[in-house]
Amino acid sequence: METIIFATKNKGKIKEINAILADMNVNVISMEDAGIDIDVVEDGTTFEENAMKKAVQIMEVSGKITLSDDSGLEIDYMDKAPGVYSARFMGEDTPYPERFKAIFEKLDGVPEEKRTARFASCIAAAFPDGRRLTSYDTVEGIIGYEAKGENGFGYDPIFFVPEKGRYMAELSPEEKNEISHRGKALRKMKEILKKEL
Repeated sequence: METIIFATKNKGKIKEINAILADMNVNVISMEDAGIDIDVVEDGTTFEENAMKKAVQIMEVSGKITLSDDSGLEIDYMDKAPGVYSARFMGEDTPYPERFKAIFEKLDGVPEEKRTARFASCIAAAFPDGRRLTSYDTVEGIIGYEAKGENGFGYDPIFFVPEKGRYMAELSPEEKNEISHRGKALRKMKEILKKEL
């Protein structure tokens, strides 16, 4: 069984990833599980640049195939902000309810048809032999008027998914994996890995 490191400390992500790759002969572990504790500075201007930088740096330390993702929320009315800065929007330690409040204030009075947004995700794979691969996908939605739901993490509670008629944080993990940006990008990466491993 191939051990693959996923460049994250987020246990929610590891669970999500293992569920999607369950039928492959791989064991996905976090940086923490691999005993790697380095902070990669995400200074890229695209999700792809950030994802690849993380994957390469962790692969160089571990010597193992490393996957990484960079994802974020793009709100059209806010010129696609917070975008690549989603995790650091208003400062890294700012609680999400405060971030939601700021977004709601920026969109105050903005009609629903102009509250369009998407979650975007790029997955990067760095192999010790020098191969570099990426996959990318999105999920379209609308920024709601309040935060709803207990599932998910990050901006999920303010992201309304029209095709489901519910907020992302109201979906079960299975429903979310089926439609989420990361879920879709991961399934694309899974097809790539099947050919490459």
